[in-house]
Amino acid sequence: MIELILFAGVTAWNIITFSLYGIHKHKARNKKWRISESALILCAFLMGGAGALLGMMIFRHKTQNPKFRVLMPLALIVNIGIAILVWHHFEFENVSELWL
Repeated sequence: MIELILFAGVTAWNIITFSLYGIHKHKARNKKWRISESALILCAFLMGGAGALLGMMIFRHKTQNPKFRVLMPLALIVNIGIAILVWHHFEFENVSELWL
């Protein structure tokens, strides 16, 4: 059950992160106040790496910025690593419950 809640939370966060990239692009086109680059990067590293990369590709935003070209794939790799560690933690926990 907790795995489903975590999955739903990460999915929702990626949708929010993706949306932030769209909002940022829209505001940039209209020369309005935008979300800071550091906030966009932080959202990616806080389990929103997939949403950030998709947002960059679909909205064609920040794709030429070297910082984003390096950090967004890195964020996704870190996110996948964390997901694997959490998955193994719950898998190990469930196996140990079988012995009790």
